[in-house]
Amino acid sequence: MTEEKKSVDAEATFKNEQPETQDPEIDSGEVVEEELVEGAPVRRKGIYLLPNALTTASLFSGFYAIVSAANGVFDNAAIAIFVSMILDGLDGRVARMTNTQSKFGEEYDSLADMVAFGVAPGLVAFFWSLNGLGKFGWAITFIYVAGAALRLARFNTQIGSVDKKFFVGLASPSAAACVAGLVWCFHQFEPSTWLTMLTVIVVGGTGVLMVSNILYRSFKDLDMRGRVPFAAILLVVLILVVIALDPATVLFTVFLLYALSGPARALFRGKPRRQ
Repeated sequence: MTEEKKSVDAEATFKNEQPETQDPEIDSGEVVEEELVEGAPVRRKGIYLLPNALTTASLFSGFYAIVSAANGVFDNAAIAIFVSMILDGLDGRVARMTNTQSKFGEEYDSLADMVAFGVAPGLVAFFWSLNGLGKFGWAITFIYVAGAALRLARFNTQIGSVDKKFFVGLASPSAAACVAGLVWCFHQFEPSTWLTMLTVIVVGGTGVLMVSNILYRSFKDLDMRGRVPFAAILLVVLILVVIALDPATVLFTVFLLYALSGPARALFRGKPRRQ
């Protein structure tokens, strides 16, 4: 072997042994995303503050609900879940209004939803009523939590491929509202068999509905920017007044009826029409 060939082989070996250089931004742990700007890929560093701050607040509300339930303060736990629902509805809208959507935000929002609308409602119901049922109680709780996880995973994979007018399966925030509304509405009641069975039905039922193929109206087709009759504003005021009179009962009733509307609609559409 000539000296020249040995030199070339040694240089190749040296190059193979050298670690590949990485982007210093990635090495520092910074979030880096690629976006298309006028058809050209542009790398963006960091995350958007406002929508992700709202997502963090939603996550905290879910965490607070779990802590409150563990300490036996069930009304605060239920209210925290509803607060999380409001924040979850705001973060996406704020991101679209300010043109600050990002892949990081989508993933972070999904993880926050799993805590706020999956783990938190299940544990709140468990600490409140289902823990007295032993293994059956935590099995019902797990059905709900697993249903929420599967529902969120399916939703993430179906973005852009289904009709926006409908949800496939009960949305996790609506399921969480049913469970939180139940706890908020009956948290002062003494433990009883009928209340425990009602909790089993609501928690287990919403868990199953989340992974079902039943269609639910999403109401995303409503035009909130267009002009409406003056009577519509009066109707909104009336609804707010009714909710303020007894928020626990009204919210539980509304979301329970919404959860039942899916199976009722599927049953009605499945019946053959008379000629």
